[in-house]
Amino acid sequence: MNRARSPRLITDSNITAFFQDSVTEALQRQRLEITDMTVVYLVNLLVCFTRSEALFEHAADGPALKPLALHYRDALEAPTATLRYRALRRLGDVALFVAGILSHSLRRKAVDVDYYVNMGGNAYAVLAQSTRGRGLTRVPSETWAELADNFVHCVDVLGEVNEQARPSTDGDLLRLYETWLRTGSRRAGRLLREAGVEPVQAGSCGVRH
Repeated sequence: MNRARSPRLITDSNITAFFQDSVTEALQRQRLEITDMTVVYLVNLLVCFTRSEALFEHAADGPALKPLALHYRDALEAPTATLRYRALRRLGDVALFVAGILSHSLRRKAVDVDYYVNMGGNAYAVLAQSTRGRGLTRVPSETWAELADNFVHCVDVLGEVNEQARPSTDGDLLRLYETWLRTGSRRAGRLLREAGVEPVQAGSCGVRH
């Protein structure tokens, strides 16, 4: 982002306006055009997950992120269309937030950011198909479709919001390179180039001097 923000602003009562500005700036910087409804959805997602109880599930040993596979199981086994919708929405929302804001937490996990991108994008795609013309939610099917089609770009937008400075360590650069290889993230590619690294696909050779 173009200017640093004080951590105080994150807990300000006007947090919705803060995230609205942050998302708008990120979209402009990435030259990504999405509908107002999808912008509102991303802002509300950020506002919601500022509360840890909204993101983490209660477990025996304390709050924890519920694995996406279990959200998917909940959707498959849901006895009603409404419960299936809720499980799919939860899957997509958690996948989007973790991939965009908490990707660093995946460094030592068995799954990586591409898993979250695939699971989240597919969940939103199913929601787009299953809610079309059914009135299950106030979120229109077109918004689910846009989130599905632009999932990687939406991850980039959240990452841009979360970004305080360009990567400063070799570990940060390696993580960005892995993300770029796995997802094709335009943001990761841009940050690598800003740090003087030209990303290339495996099997090719490129050196930037």
